[in-house]
Amino acid sequence: MSGSVDGIFDRRQVRRAFSRAAGSYSAAARLQRDVESRLLESLEYLAGQEPASILDLGSGPGTAAVELRRRWPKARVLAVDLAMPMLRQVAPRRGWNPLQKPIDRVCADARALPLADDSVDLIFSNLCLQWVEDLDALFAGFRRVLRPGGMLLVSTFGPETLQELREAFAAADDRAHVSPFAGMAAFGDALMRAGFRDPVLDRDVEVHRHADMGGLMRGLRELGATNALAGRRRALTGRGRFAAAQAAYEQWRGDDGLLPATWETISAMAWAPAHGQPIREGGEDVARFPASGIPVRRRRAG
Repeated sequence: MSGSVDGIFDRRQVRRAFSRAAGSYSAAARLQRDVESRLLESLEYLAGQEPASILDLGSGPGTAAVELRRRWPKARVLAVDLAMPMLRQVAPRRGWNPLQKPIDRVCADARALPLADDSVDLIFSNLCLQWVEDLDALFAGFRRVLRPGGMLLVSTFGPETLQELREAFAAADDRAHVSPFAGMAAFGDALMRAGFRDPVLDRDVEVHRHADMGGLMRGLRELGATNALAGRRRALTGRGRFAAAQAAYEQWRGDDGLLPATWETISAMAWAPAHGQPIREGGEDVARFPASGIPVRRRRAG
């Protein structure tokens, strides 16, 4: 690990938060499971293909790694996560075939993958990349380890995520309490700059409902999604500031008596280019990403 602070993020705090959440994550991660399920559906684009090496990056307790193992029992599946306690949750599930290859577990940082060049056929990453500030460096690393023609399938949070909580704390405190998230255009542009081919992006917005802001915050802690900004207050948020944020949040309470929490997710699918293939040909971008033409699906969850 290169250092504790990566620009706006404190990597040690990210690791601590997800390590503490290892035991509660699976029970609390409804949204994560829903996004993972939609992401796994995109693997139909690999129908008929047999990837030899698969990386589940930011694997958490390994639900996707187990599904990837089920789909391709002959492949090598690597579950990589920054938090060792999360990796300890990666265990055989019901229906496990002892003749299958085991899932390899690697504790590593997404920004510095300890993998050889051209060693992976598929990188799968569900709601992990929002913890990395430098998308250009991240995608360059993905391109390095992917074999030409390898598939990148990822999801991340978008800038509308927890916008109500962000505004509520802004009314009570001059410090950021919610991470900034890259928008779909920035995400797509970074993929293109890294040379990925034919990127396809999608965006979903869901609104979950909570009885109070305290319940929302407890749920975030169970997921490990605590404030990991390098510029955060190191002391606990004082009662006065928290009460002021709670009061500010009340402006969004709906007719159903509940408070909304918005979650925007961005998913992307792209392919690694051949060796030596230029990113631009004849002055035109090889990969095109028409942001204005990408559909927006809105879901409401209670």
